Amino acid sequence: MEIRPDNLAGQAVQDLLAVHLLGMQSNSPPGSVYALDLSGLKTPDVSVWTAWDGDILMGIGALKELSDTAGEIKSMRTDSKHVRKGVGMSILNHIIDEARRRGYKRLSLETGSGDEFEPALHLYRKRGFENGPAFGCYKASAFNQFLHLQL
Repeated sequence: MEIRPDNLAGQAVQDLLAVHLLGMQSNSPPGSVYALDLSGLKTPDVSVWTAWDGDILMGIGALKELSDTAGEIKSMRTDSKHVRKGVGMSILNHIIDEARRRGYKRLSLETGSGDEFEPALHLYRKRGFENGPAFGCYKASAFNQFLHLQL
């Protein structure tokens, strides 16, 4: 598996992002989904990486700069054909390493709640993320939760 920076121009990447957004919207009511769409991921404060097996897209993840000392994980998604192959952990480790390289002291994320999100929550907690308060412009609801990792 190779993890590399991505410019979001490829159709496979755009298709996986569409699946990600649809999945988030299907599990949360309107107004409570904070997942970034394609245009939101193309801003200068967001870096995107994709995981590949040759020319097969396996997953995607992004890091948004919140400040000089903090970042946020965005749009983590493993293609359903590649679940349980270490894709999510590989991308997560890459993002954590990049956050440390940038000198961030904290890495945070907002995700949904409910059974559908348990695999992702298990992954984040296994890597040391802990539940915590809302951050940035997020508002807490019954449909989301916040995790933080001190670096």
